[in-house]
Amino acid sequence: MDIVDRATRSRMMSGIRGRDTTPELMVRSHLHRAGLRFRLHGRLSGKPDLVLKQWQAVVFVHGCFWHRHPGCPKTAVPRSNRAFWRDKFEANVERDRRAASALRRAGWRVFTIWECKVGPRELDRLVNRIRRTSE
Repeated sequence: MDIVDRATRSRMMSGIRGRDTTPELMVRSHLHRAGLRFRLHGRLSGKPDLVLKQWQAVVFVHGCFWHRHPGCPKTAVPRSNRAFWRDKFEANVERDRRAASALRRAGWRVFTIWECKVGPRELDRLVNRIRRTSE
């Protein structure tokens, strides 16, 4: 049983943004400070959060809950309507897999950074990986 009524839960869920989230803003800021220039929300398969054309790379900033980060405590399944959530999460993961695969086939390098991993060390590692892959 949910701890809030349906209307409140619906309002809460509709307030979750898909763009310009705090983790995404942190990644963008870090990459920009590192001198990497990018376009936002590219019109490529899967609509990556960042497209770094010069580096032939795309970056997805995934929320752990919605994209099911393996082993992360933020991937808890809501207690009500479990079948709905299971199907939704499975569809999200499969869509992510298909999008990454299509981008790789098109010659793009695909990087995923998880919401719980957005920190200076991980972001420095991402910058280095992007730069290294294009050399």
